[in-house]
Amino acid sequence: MLARIPMKTTPIPFPTIRLAALAAGVLAFAAAIACLHGAEQGDHGPLALKHDDRPVQRDRPEPASFAGVVGRVSTSVVKITTEAKPKHASSDAPQVFGFDDPMFRQFFGGRLPQAPQGPTAGLGSGVIISSDGYIVTNNHVVDGADTLTVTLSDGREFPAKVVGRDPLTDIAVVKVDAAGLPAITFADSSKTEVGDRVLAIGNPFGIGETVTSGIVSATGRQVGILADVKGYENFIQTDAAINPGNSGGALIDIDGRLVGINTAILSHSGGFQGVGLAVPADMVSQVAGNLVEHGKVLRGYLGVNIQRITPELADSFGLKNRDGALVAEVLPNGPAAKAGVQSGDVITSMNGVKVTDPTKVQLAVADLAPGSKIDLEVLRNGKIEHLTAMASERPGPNKADSVADSDDTGVLNGVAVGDIDSDTRQRAEIPQGLQGALITNVDPGSAAARAGLQSGDVILELDRHPVHNAQDAVDLSAKAVDKKTLLKLWTHGSTVFVVVDETGEGKSAS
Repeated sequence: MLARIPMKTTPIPFPTIRLAALAAGVLAFAAAIACLHGAEQGDHGPLALKHDDRPVQRDRPEPASFAGVVGRVSTSVVKITTEAKPKHASSDAPQVFGFDDPMFRQFFGGRLPQAPQGPTAGLGSGVIISSDGYIVTNNHVVDGADTLTVTLSDGREFPAKVVGRDPLTDIAVVKVDAAGLPAITFADSSKTEVGDRVLAIGNPFGIGETVTSGIVSATGRQVGILADVKGYENFIQTDAAINPGNSGGALIDIDGRLVGINTAILSHSGGFQGVGLAVPADMVSQVAGNLVEHGKVLRGYLGVNIQRITPELADSFGLKNRDGALVAEVLPNGPAAKAGVQSGDVITSMNGVKVTDPTKVQLAVADLAPGSKIDLEVLRNGKIEHLTAMASERPGPNKADSVADSDDTGVLNGVAVGDIDSDTRQRAEIPQGLQGALITNVDPGSAAARAGLQSGDVILELDRHPVHNAQDAVDLSAKAVDKKTLLKLWTHGSTVFVVVDETGEGKSAS
């Protein structure tokens, strides 16, 4: 049973995931995040990329040497050096995403610390994607830089300007004034399979162009390192050695085609430990094309917060299986709301394609041009409904589609709640108009804690009944007779469903 106690704000801690590397642009991140965005955008017209969509031939013997492939492709990979003027920030300036904590997440290929009074130098890699001078790299390589220099494999150097940046995918496009450059060919990364041989090309530690080999270790990997909205991560994981300075370099297949742009590593030491991450070539192509043509990425938007269906959620909603994506929230006046989508619906099909993974729904919507028709099949109260929405352009991050985590279960004993006053709303950044019961304390040993409930979460519904304040939550929990309780929570800017099970029989679902 819930207990109501006087309001007390409890800080919500960040996760302590250590994704180590050199501080990839972190020194300039907070002060200069908008410095280059749109500064050089202009109307560049469509980007002509070279594509070869054939799958790699997997039944041929592995060659004794990859020298031929490397010789053809290495000229398309460049070194990018950056310089940022000193930023004069006060000592009490806010930190961004805990980047001041060495135990927290960091990209791996950026700024090299210099004396405080001098400019900050940076190092990364890039890939030539068109013969007229367009080069793709990582956003964190160029973010905050005042000057960029591109060095080709033959030693020629060119000043470069930023065409556009996309923090959501950590992709940026820069331009040099040159012609006849050797552009790389894009593979169809959707055909990449675990076990495929790949090569990583870049400039680790600034020692010069370096090639390493490995395999694709996983696809569709999400590790939570990109800023803004969760769900746009779709990394290719590889064990090809990647180190500081490789950011923005090429991950290629054995046919010499671009499979991905090397972006990050997971490491306890700061150096490579066998887990490298690359943005897939298909995503790079789409993002780069938008950045060149529009100066920004035009993403489709549905206006929903969706989540994976756990066994406990399937049981609570009376679902026969875990297929589909559960709609936790429908944002007001968005395309989904206008189409009649409701919270609690399960999206089972989108544009004729069966939905098996909520993240793929978000990525598929993002790939749609604004104005595109979205045919949805949803399961509502055991019946199939057919709805049609029109994708709009994705708004700012606070109102974007998102995929939420809610894979744990627990009980309500040990949870204390309070009302939301104006001061609490401001400190916890709770949206205006959002009503509910604010969780002020969770017993660390309780099943509620194991379910993932935290101080700062807001209970919006309890067993499908709306909760307007703390007293509502107390009253509804007192009336509950079932051992399992379905909660609808607002947490960390997203709305999710969570099942709590006071029998203690529930277990986390991956």
